[in-house]
Amino acid sequence: MKLSEFKNKLIALDAVQFVQANGQDVPPHFHITEVGVTTKNFIDCGGTVREEKYVNFQLWEANDFDHRLAPSKLLNIISLSERAVGINDAEVEVEYQSETIGRYGIEFNGQKFVLLNKQTNCLAQDKCGIPTEKLKVNLKELQTSASNCCTPGSGCC
Repeated sequence: MKLSEFKNKLIALDAVQFVQANGQDVPPHFHITEVGVTTKNFIDCGGTVREEKYVNFQLWEANDFDHRLAPSKLLNIISLSERAVGINDAEVEVEYQSETIGRYGIEFNGQKFVLLNKQTNCLAQDKCGIPTEKLKVNLKELQTSASNCCTPGSGCC
């Protein structure tokens, strides 16, 4: 989800709520402790130089159980960040503490923002020799016709 879409969703909400991909809610007393731009410059295993930019939100929870971040307050924080840090309309990535700091994509389910698990992947599979995934077929489901069937005396064996 891009930042512009995130902001459009916020405008219509009464409360900002996040839920993890496993269905567990982020406690409602979370804080957003950082809004910024994360830039990753790297070379992939195939030798291609790449750059990725994300708008980054860091969610944090403390023992401040009465804290609630209103959508208007978050919009103000984002607006300030856009001016101060030069944030563009990039994909939103959320950092949230689990066993370690996790990085998540984000989508909206109509009520809450869902933290999406991210996966690693080879970006140069064609250059690394990674085989393409073969189509898995159940042999029982294969149909044979008389024209491609090996029969006695056909000379195929």
